[in-house]
Amino acid sequence: MNLVNKPDKVIKNNPIEELYNAYVYANKLAETDNQILDEAREIFRQLENGNDDYFNLWQHFKEYTINELEKTYDRIGVEFNEYNWESSYNRTNIDPVLKIMADSKILTTDSKGRKVVSINDRLIPIMKSDGSTLYLIRDIAAAIERANKYSFDDMYYVVDSSQHNHFTSLKSILAKLNMSWANNIHHIQFGKIIGMSTRKGTAVFLNNFLDEAYEVVKKKQQLLNTTKVNPDLNDQSTDILGISAIIINDLKQRRLRDYNFDWNTALDMKGETGIKLQYTHCRLTNLKDNCCEVIVPDECDPSLLKEPIVDELIRIIAQFDEAVIASYQTLEACYLVKYLFNLR
Repeated sequence: MNLVNKPDKVIKNNPIEELYNAYVYANKLAETDNQILDEAREIFRQLENGNDDYFNLWQHFKEYTINELEKTYDRIGVEFNEYNWESSYNRTNIDPVLKIMADSKILTTDSKGRKVVSINDRLIPIMKSDGSTLYLIRDIAAAIERANKYSFDDMYYVVDSSQHNHFTSLKSILAKLNMSWANNIHHIQFGKIIGMSTRKGTAVFLNNFLDEAYEVVKKKQQLLNTTKVNPDLNDQSTDILGISAIIINDLKQRRLRDYNFDWNTALDMKGETGIKLQYTHCRLTNLKDNCCEVIVPDECDPSLLKEPIVDELIRIIAQFDEAVIASYQTLEACYLVKYLFNLR
């Protein structure tokens, strides 16, 4: 699967999946042909050293990828101010960092000819013996550039738990370089979602996953006699419900824990799901709209609130600040989601 020779239209229309397929195919070939890995290393080395052909091709793929990502992010209501790429850092950016590391006397060469840094009696490689860079040194260069550019108070890396050692090394090396902000970078870990695939069991991309959620919700809407929209007309509410179900199903979990994904649980219209929260919101909005002649008082008269449920409701409403603060301090959305489930 040669991406260079593939029709441009094919890659442009489906860049992320095409790149993924190429990655899988190349790794499969490499299992029986070491020359594949040698060629990949050489291409990467030339890319880092400024080879125009490879650089332009990389820019080409990157542009298509951004366009595809933005479609998906827009669908779930996410917008980024800018995109930064770890692979954007080549020898031009990295050589000054290597000089800083050499001047700080933390850089040595191991028996394999690699550039390494010693951390807690471990030798951490940052450069290969052929002079090409590893992920870690590119991340060091990126962190230094961001500190200079943004003067941030804190910088958060939201990356799964398997990368814990990488970010520990990143933070330790920056501390060795006496970067005053080294302790202000944080790795926000999260666990794995087990079984998160389409119902056909194939590898899944987020957009395909959301498409399947849409189709399942659409079928549920068609079967319910209480549905007030026509699902056959691709009403936007169908997509909103599917996306809400997927997001809430994830946010209600403890961030660090692995969990099993189950379609029936996530899309349950009566359980603790995003669909149920949307339904409750619609009910409240409908009550408000149908009581347009009611004037909301500026002050509350407790003597008028005689129903026993009122005390419980006030108690739960009063817990809102506590839930927000807990979510903020722990970076765990589950506290706020649990509050919303209790409130409904």
